[in-house]
Amino acid sequence: MRFMIIVKSCDEFEAETSPVADEELMAEMVRYHEEMAQAGVLLDGSGLHPSRKGWRVHCGADGSKRVVDGPFAEAKELIAGYTLIQVRSREEALEWSRRFPNPAGRGKEAVIELRQLYELDDFPPSQPLEDFKKLDKTLKP
Repeated sequence: MRFMIIVKSCDEFEAETSPVADEELMAEMVRYHEEMAQAGVLLDGSGLHPSRKGWRVHCGADGSKRVVDGPFAEAKELIAGYTLIQVRSREEALEWSRRFPNPAGRGKEAVIELRQLYELDDFPPSQPLEDFKKLDKTLKP
């Protein structure tokens, strides 16, 4: 089972002009991710640039696409970073998420959201699914 630990953004993260240099927080994050790597559950993880450096593609019902540049309102609805893990159960994912260091730093409020990823086996059989499975095999080392 794969889960994404999502670090929700905040006004402070969105206002940043460079990555935060909080050495204590960075050290906590390194230790936490090292523990996950040693446990064999860490797949990937990274922080994201503020939304002002991004864009959204809006898909219309008529097939049109419109690009909208950031920044985006409501920082609390945005993602500031993620960690992707593979675990045996929802409970194990929950335990790892409880141990996630406060991404805003000690004494500050932050939100971490956990979402399970769909696996290809979750979908009903179809030719496009078989094509995805072939593609998936070519992408994995």
